[in-house]
Amino acid sequence: MDAKLLELLVCPVSKAPLVHKRELAELWCKASQLAYSIDDGIPVLVPDEARKLSPEELKQQ
Repeated sequence: MDAKLLELLVCPVSKAPLVHKRELAELWCKASQLAYSIDDGIPVLVPDEARKLSPEELKQQ
């Protein structure tokens, strides 16, 4: 994922910055506790399609 694009992207729910989890192909938002998938290099920033981060995952950030 392009670093410059990542700098511009924010969580659509909380407007907080996103953390790229390359090994999972996801963008994580600690503020909203959501993980957004990246499909074929395209971030899917749709809150209804995001998954909820577990308490263990939130500690990893």
